[in-house]
Amino acid sequence: METKQKEVMIERIPMEARHTNWWDMFATWVGANANNGTWFVGGVLAACGFAVAMNVLVISSALSYVFLSLVGYMGYKTGLSTMSLSRASFGERGSYLPSLVNITQFIGWTAVNTFIAAQSVGLILTQLLGWPSFGQPGGAKGLVVGIIVMSILHILSVSAGSRSIQMIERLGIILVLVFVIWESVAVFKTVSLTEIAHWQVPAKARMTTGAAIDYVAAFNLAWVTAGADFTRFTPSRANSVVSPFVGAMVGVLWFAFIGLISTISIAITSGAYNANNSDPSTIAAKLGLGVIALLVIVLTSMTANAVNLLGAGSALSNIFPKLNLKLALWIVVILATVVTFIPMFVGSFLDTFESFLDYVAMVLGPTIAIICTDFYWKAKRHYQVKEFGRVKGRYWYKGGVNPAAIITFVVGVVIFLACQKQTFFVNTVGITFIDMVVSSLLYMVLSKLQRS
Repeated sequence: METKQKEVMIERIPMEARHTNWWDMFATWVGANANNGTWFVGGVLAACGFAVAMNVLVISSALSYVFLSLVGYMGYKTGLSTMSLSRASFGERGSYLPSLVNITQFIGWTAVNTFIAAQSVGLILTQLLGWPSFGQPGGAKGLVVGIIVMSILHILSVSAGSRSIQMIERLGIILVLVFVIWESVAVFKTVSLTEIAHWQVPAKARMTTGAAIDYVAAFNLAWVTAGADFTRFTPSRANSVVSPFVGAMVGVLWFAFIGLISTISIAITSGAYNANNSDPSTIAAKLGLGVIALLVIVLTSMTANAVNLLGAGSALSNIFPKLNLKLALWIVVILATVVTFIPMFVGSFLDTFESFLDYVAMVLGPTIAIICTDFYWKAKRHYQVKEFGRVKGRYWYKGGVNPAAIITFVVGVVIFLACQKQTFFVNTVGITFIDMVVSSLLYMVLSKLQRS
């Protein structure tokens, strides 16, 4: 067993093999956020009111994407994926924990975007073939067909590896630009920005500021653990730090804003706000944008899921280093397809989505805090790359596991669960970023004790 582990080679992208330029990096992260899930997040944030929602979007997103830049630099410096990098902080075997976290959360995000896109496919079938829409008797048929169609498209999109993903992002950003302009025109034909800004949230539907901060943080932190998977392909340090931050911020503010104003415009014109109707498929149908708009929603979901699937595939490859990346991508597509059916059986899509966000914030906060603290504080921004994958090597710790990281992760999860619903955090700053600070400090203390 030990001999086999000694033979494991961790894939590192050498500087001479890196060709991702500024535009491709920027487009990747704009496309990652300019999607159905971001639109839905903006729509649900309408429950805070326009002004609070925009403030939360800017502040919580910017804080989250500072970590994206930090991890992005780590990928540039080492040429390793994020989950490979986690071997230094969690241990060679301990890194399986953040890898499992990454697999589950990226499969979850793929399922979220697929479900929304599948609703668009179902609405297209309703308009073209007269099939009942989802929620009506027999309406599940269109949704099932939509999920299958989207899964086939995902398999095709990842079949050529990272190059095909890059091409999808280039096409996707153009489609997104056209769609956002189209959507904006449709919204402002019915209501003005002044009306949107002054719309009052019904008291029973209002979301608190702290809950909104956690909500947005969970959404944005999900991308952080995929940061190095892309920046390891750029030869520019500035490109690894600046482009992910700027691209992700542009994408999330751009599309969440559209989801926010679209949802509020529907609430104003209909006289009722329902967060369950915040998904882009429902809004596009209510705005009368037609089949073409629904097709664009389908295609833009592919741009986000290209990043999701690559992140999940890279994490799976970290657990099974001999597994070909293309095969890993096929496996996660199949798993994501299965997960996409869950909202059909457990209740509303919104309830499922919010439970998923709670899980993401709970596990990613401590994970990201540990990975960043280890590299920037403990390792002083320098890892011995040749030691990665070695049994009894520098990052083996005790039996392949770093106790300091595991203990910190468990404590971080407990803190999140204990404090998430506490009135102070719910009404003020949320618990996610506080949890990350505490996790970072705890990891520092435990690492010092471990060395002494």
